[in-house]
Amino acid sequence: MSKNTVSFYNLAWRWHFYAGLFVIPFMIMLAVTGGIYLFKPQLDNLLYSDLMQVRPVGQALTADQQLEKLKLAYPQAGVSQYLPPVDAEHSAQFVASLDGRKTNLFVDPYSGKVLGTQDAQNNLQAIARSLHGTLLIGTFGDRLIELAAGWAIVLVVSGLYLWWPRGQGLRGVFWPRLASRGRLFWRDLHAVTGFWGSLLLLFMLLTGMTWTGFWGEKFADVWNRFPAAMWNEVPKSDQQARSLNTAADQTVAWAVENTPLPVSDPHAAHKGHDMAGMSAQGGQVALQQVVDIARERGVVPGYSITLPADATGVFSIAVFADDPRNDATLHLDQYSGKVLADIRWQDYGLVAKSVEMGVVLHEGKFFGLLNQLLMLGVCLLILLSAVSGLVMWWKRRPQGSFGVPPLRHDLPLWKTAVVIMIGLGLAFPLVGLSLLAVWALDWLVLSRLGGSKVVAG
Repeated sequence: MSKNTVSFYNLAWRWHFYAGLFVIPFMIMLAVTGGIYLFKPQLDNLLYSDLMQVRPVGQALTADQQLEKLKLAYPQAGVSQYLPPVDAEHSAQFVASLDGRKTNLFVDPYSGKVLGTQDAQNNLQAIARSLHGTLLIGTFGDRLIELAAGWAIVLVVSGLYLWWPRGQGLRGVFWPRLASRGRLFWRDLHAVTGFWGSLLLLFMLLTGMTWTGFWGEKFADVWNRFPAAMWNEVPKSDQQARSLNTAADQTVAWAVENTPLPVSDPHAAHKGHDMAGMSAQGGQVALQQVVDIARERGVVPGYSITLPADATGVFSIAVFADDPRNDATLHLDQYSGKVLADIRWQDYGLVAKSVEMGVVLHEGKFFGLLNQLLMLGVCLLILLSAVSGLVMWWKRRPQGSFGVPPLRHDLPLWKTAVVIMIGLGLAFPLVGLSLLAVWALDWLVLSRLGGSKVVAG
């Protein structure tokens, strides 16, 4: 056995151990919160049926009449978004600042009655999504999640190297030896579930990485390209559409996050534009007119309308559809109602289309309940792999120590794994930097502290 063979196996073993030690708490959290968010439609209808469901009675009020009723009930509410009813049996929803909190207010579109309120950042789905994306601690949490996802990819690659069949037959490789006991049982459970779940886990990790604040944003800047001519005649602000998304809620699709937000012309109302449909407040077009434009342009139900935040802001119609081919993002001048931008699936590039398709599959939205159950299965595989990995480490840890379990040395050098590891470090900068840091720490300190004695299989 050559020295460099043992050395590389040593390194792969340590990387797998360190990656697991760091990643497992995050993976458990991501699996649990992801499992909750997968069933958002069912859970929302179950938990908030009194807020979301209505009985159709007569003719529905216009969006402006609904807003007026809301203002009568909550005159202090600063409304920022309107979500029209998705069908005749669902309520309308307004998002507003109320008593210093971002609040969802549900309105019966037939009577105008406010059905109730919900803290927009402190409900089950909002908390699950925020934990999933930022650990509820903003940018620092986002970077930790990104680092954990990157290290999870290292975990999968190093795990496949350690799993690689070595002529011992199919048992313990492709299916667990269920009759075994103790450490061997847990080893098989960990290795076999890890193998069968590896491709799905990589899919989940890579599609999730596109939403991260550092790597995801850089990836979007490189691959999300739209024809420059789309914006030639459009007055643009210094903000991007991603500013409409928050940790707790998604408004626009990933593919359009890096597109510029247009601005409205405050003088449009005085330039001879048709004043029909404009509200009495500063010449702003009526909310119902924005709804009508969405309908005329074939925007599918489930869209939101973000209201202008200031005198130069725009109305933004956006739907991140279950089928990304129905995605739509429109920006309207708040004074003239002119459509300044209208971005659809056909405008996306190949990479953007692939990412959007991957994201809706990741979220269990594309082919209904079957998609949800498949992704739930992945979440359960992640939990099983994490728990079995912890148990296996506990059983093999050095006596009286929390260090690296004893090493085996019966694997050949898998050069492809080395190339993949280097590639991962280059593709994901946070992972690459942390790999260098861990390697330096391991070489300078940890490898000299014992607990890594090489043993035979």
